[in-house]
Amino acid sequence: MSRRNADNDADKYAPIQWSPEERPTLPGGPSFPNHSTARRIAFFLVGSLVTLTGGLGNALVTVNILNLQGTLGAYYYETNWLPAAYVMTNASMNLLLVKFRQQYGLRAFTEFFLVLYALVTFGHLFVNDLGTAIAVRAFHGIAGAALSTLGLYYTLQAFQRPWRQRGIVISTGISQLAQPIAYMFSARLLNFAEWRGLYLFELGLTLLTLGAVLWLKLPPGDRFKAFRGLDFVTFALFAPGVALLCAAVTFGRVFWWTDQRWIGVALALSIVLIAAAIWVEHNRTYPLLNLRWLTNGSIARLFMFMVLVRIVLSEQSVGAVGFLRLVGLNNDQMLTLFGVVLACTILGIAVSVAITDPNHLMAPQVVALLIMALGAWIDSTATNMTRPEQMYASQGMLAFGSVMFLGPLLLTLMGSVVTNPANLITFSVLFGLTQNLGSLLGSSLIGTFQIWREKFHSSVLADGLTALDPIVAARIAQGGAAYGRMLTDPAARTRAGLSSLSAAQTREANILAYNDVFLLIAVIALLAALWIFGRALWLKYAAPPAVQAGPSAAGPTSQTDSATDAPIATPAGTPPEPVMGAASPRPQPSTT
Repeated sequence: MSRRNADNDADKYAPIQWSPEERPTLPGGPSFPNHSTARRIAFFLVGSLVTLTGGLGNALVTVNILNLQGTLGAYYYETNWLPAAYVMTNASMNLLLVKFRQQYGLRAFTEFFLVLYALVTFGHLFVNDLGTAIAVRAFHGIAGAALSTLGLYYTLQAFQRPWRQRGIVISTGISQLAQPIAYMFSARLLNFAEWRGLYLFELGLTLLTLGAVLWLKLPPGDRFKAFRGLDFVTFALFAPGVALLCAAVTFGRVFWWTDQRWIGVALALSIVLIAAAIWVEHNRTYPLLNLRWLTNGSIARLFMFMVLVRIVLSEQSVGAVGFLRLVGLNNDQMLTLFGVVLACTILGIAVSVAITDPNHLMAPQVVALLIMALGAWIDSTATNMTRPEQMYASQGMLAFGSVMFLGPLLLTLMGSVVTNPANLITFSVLFGLTQNLGSLLGSSLIGTFQIWREKFHSSVLADGLTALDPIVAARIAQGGAAYGRMLTDPAARTRAGLSSLSAAQTREANILAYNDVFLLIAVIALLAALWIFGRALWLKYAAPPAVQAGPSAAGPTSQTDSATDAPIATPAGTPPEPVMGAASPRPQPSTT
């Protein structure tokens, strides 16, 4: 490299002297100059638009998976590759995206991935077969991972220093709006131009977002050389491992776990590849993943609860929607229900912002879990006469509680990230895994439990049905009478009556199974609330006082946050970064 190029690189990565109020919160993030009120409003609107654009792509496909079967000429199990392909790439891309932002800057990150997102969405319009659609969904997952972070950065620009933690809560809540919006509008889009209507809408939204981002650019941040050779070795092991795990989790319920050999092989290979990636990271001097932080008891519990809440939230996407489809309803008959869900989600965002206190993050989590437990328990009394009107209150409570829970939980994790920026990549990867792979896992486990309980209830109901019972005999005769004008043979009418009774038995067994699902989710949410509350009491009254850790043997440097005068440990080789201005002077112990 010439001397001139070397000088240019030195200028490019030279540290910028920021004022205490402007310094970026995390490596690769934007700075925080003092904006006017009008500019802050513009940043908030653009951030909301970016966040919704990133979430709607997957939501539009997921909520219309049944409608896409006919369009693509595919079976139900084949169309399940579409959401699986999205999660396969989305869940692992943060391994590289964080360092991409740090090395190439926010402007390149923003423009490259938004243009990629627009091109991929445009490519959807020319897809006519399943294989091409799966490939496009995989590229969509890559771009979607970038947009979720970009939306957060824009949203935080709208808030002054003391309110930035509430900005995280708002951005997290806005990301939850994608699914109810997809349910409300996708039916009309399908009527407009079948599946192309979905992607014409998404393309228009993407181009609008691209224009907004080019018009209102994020402030610059620090840049530094971040990539190392072994980063790509870790990614080459971790990404296919996660992809195989997604495939096994998705199709274990569809084909059943023990009926297809390739599901077991994929699951075993995923464990080997992910373990190999962890081994590589464990032996690195500058690892991508901070395994010691990840295996800390409190952090591991936090991520476990993030997976649990995704399982609880599957009550809405799998439980309630699956139940309503069982009783014969389509998406266009659930518009009002998801209008209620959308309104309650927005209400949850507003309440979370109003009550969020960085020093008291336990109470909102416990209350939110209790609200979700109550909502799921209300649904556990459903019958074949239950319709969306009877689910307004319960589904609204689940939507409200989910936003109220995720915001404080995310803030609890962020507190341990901003005090040591070396944990940023680990946090980004694990957060993506819990939200995307956790959603797949929740849907798969809840669906598996529903199938298992349906078989149980079917056997119990079948044991109680005998033609010697006058009530059963009358029901068979009634079912056969409905075919009286078409079937003159009494034996044929009896067989038709038996078929009708068998269908009713299967439907009732499925309803009972869904009730078991709702009850299980209520129990999970209740136990999680009791655990968090009990641990908070233990930390307050019984736990020994925390001991301040000294400098590690690795030789970390330290800096002081200008807002709190709290020392921040920074591993050698990592650019020093300040904590968020609203952070507590002393990190609060995890209540989970």
